Amino acid sequence: MAKQARAVQTWRSIVDAAASVFDDYGYERAAISEILRRAKVTKGALYFHFASKEAIAQAIMDEQTSTVEFEQEGSPLQSLVDGGQQFAFALRHNAMARAGTRLSIEGVFLGGPHPWGDWIDATARMLELGQERGEVFPQIDPMVSAKIIVASFTGIQLVSEADTGRADLREQVAEMWRHILPSIAHPGVIAHIKPEGRVDLAAQAREEAAREAQGASDAEGARSAAGSEADDPTGGAGLRSDGSDRAARTGREGDEGDTERAAAGIVTGGAA
Repeated sequence: MAKQARAVQTWRSIVDAAASVFDDYGYERAAISEILRRAKVTKGALYFHFASKEAIAQAIMDEQTSTVEFEQEGSPLQSLVDGGQQFAFALRHNAMARAGTRLSIEGVFLGGPHPWGDWIDATARMLELGQERGEVFPQIDPMVSAKIIVASFTGIQLVSEADTGRADLREQVAEMWRHILPSIAHPGVIAHIKPEGRVDLAAQAREEAAREAQGASDAEGARSAAGSEADDPTGGAGLRSDGSDRAARTGREGDEGDTERAAAGIVTGGAA
């Protein structure tokens, strides 16, 4: 079991490192030596798991689709919108999402699987579910509409990347849905759809980061207090009254700058 766990960890390290390299350099300029350096594994370990650089890239493209999970309960169209916003968020904070998208755009596997096939299929399934539940017009061809949606999202995120480094991607994706929804959905349904998504993922990430920072600060304070009591036979009576407050305050102030980094870790799924 320990050997299997190490193998899984090695695979994970290689894929994560390769994602960061492909994100930085693209497929052609990505060097195996740089992947090895970032993954901190041997060449033998890499080739035990992957036969080629192309195989690593394919694994990343497969992985990126796991960053989004479409909810099957409730409104299928809202779930589709939420999934798109999850992925838009992931493109800002998740190297795996960016690397998979870049590889798809570069057309690395023109002779293999369709680079956008999984996204198109998943979108078409949600549109079919929307038809079953009376949200999507019955005359709509789910596969045709899915291709238009995926192509529109791809173009919008590229323009957003060029304009603002994807800082405005959430609103741009919302605008995309405001244009597309009237052509596929009943007006009464559209009135209840939130194009920005039901959850503000950036705000959620900030709140989670703040909770983690506060928890770390509290834990550090508890450790410091325990250490002081162990070292001071007077029970800490000699401490200045403002010492612990200042330490906790300093810890919180230092942690506030880590919000963006914490945001990257919460996304395993989604579009902005």
